[in-house]
Amino acid sequence: MNTKSRRLNQTLVLALAMAGATPLLAQSQARMVSPEQIQSYWLMLNTKVDADVPNSGRNMDKPGCVAVSYMIGSDGVPQNVTVRKVVPQSDLDAVAKSVASNFRYGPSLKNSSHEPVNTYFIVPFNLPADAAQRQSIISACKLPGYDQA
Repeated sequence: MNTKSRRLNQTLVLALAMAGATPLLAQSQARMVSPEQIQSYWLMLNTKVDADVPNSGRNMDKPGCVAVSYMIGSDGVPQNVTVRKVVPQSDLDAVAKSVASNFRYGPSLKNSSHEPVNTYFIVPFNLPADAAQRQSIISACKLPGYDQA
């Protein structure tokens, strides 16, 4: 193989590798937005969401919450849905993941370019009637690192 052919092959391999890495780079560089600020970028279109709920499991009747992180892609569909925190430990993680996976979003007026963003959602379960107790449980599932502005 001559030098020109070898360079061309190396260039093609590098170009293909970069093309495959582009979606991963976009995801890792997506803005991190707190749940309180998500409406500045994306609006939830769902009026109801289905969830896969098991018949039994550990601590499923206890008050608690699950924090699920994900990226809202440029198409408004959650990607890489990941359970990040379960308080208290229970088998409700799969339920929360199925809820977030079924979300659908439309871009806000300020997000005409359909900018993907990383965010999270807290799914509450069996919350008590007392507002202070509810807030205490929800606060336990907040995730650090998402901007508040």
